[in-house]
Amino acid sequence: MTVNGRVALVTGASSGIGKAVALQLAAGGATVAVADINTDQLHKTVNEINALGGVSMAIICDVSKKAECEAMVKSTINAYGHLDILVHCAGILIDCSLKKLTEETFDKVHRINLKGSLFCVQAVMEAMKEQQYGRVVLLSSGAYLGNAGQTAYSTAKAGVVALTKVAAKELAKYNITVNSIAPGMVQTPMTAGMPQEAYDAICMKIPLGRIGLPEDVAHFVMAFVADEAGYVTGQVLLIDGGTRS
Repeated sequence: MTVNGRVALVTGASSGIGKAVALQLAAGGATVAVADINTDQLHKTVNEINALGGVSMAIICDVSKKAECEAMVKSTINAYGHLDILVHCAGILIDCSLKKLTEETFDKVHRINLKGSLFCVQAVMEAMKEQQYGRVVLLSSGAYLGNAGQTAYSTAKAGVVALTKVAAKELAKYNITVNSIAPGMVQTPMTAGMPQEAYDAICMKIPLGRIGLPEDVAHFVMAFVADEAGYVTGQVLLIDGGTRS
């Protein structure tokens, strides 16, 4: 799968899945702009890419703000001349029962997870349309099928799936593909604080007997963004060890 010579932008790249994706893109020969709000960790990602012999830059961006998403894309294009790949991984998880869910929590989760996805797609689409080429991957979650205690998160991630399918239809005529990855439980800072008892209980429910690694997801992101993936769009891929099979 070829990404050599392509310019990629990865959000949420300071850790977890976003960082794994950025490193794999760089290893494959892509130039990679990485974005996040976590400045220190983001620069560590850049340093690791540079250590691989890659080319990278850090962009501080709050994806819940449309102007910052537009500035992020503009900075990438100004630095590297064009933009071929967007992998949008930035997001948050706040567990809360339906009864206790507040409007503030619901809005915060949707603002970052869903509106952030929309803003990033809108920010890249004009440049990709002009060059008649683009690969977009949006991170959803297996929770889009509905997880108890995750009303805000599940509905936001379901919205990402819908956005993926709408954008795929609207942008296909410009040779822009839009796909989504829906991971199950993955070892990231978001899940690092989980009590061992809860961790073990989750693993018992996964047919493959373990939770995923960021690299498990990154491999399939690479498949979606490769030059050879031009006839695949509007798809949602569950990566969850067989949990929802």
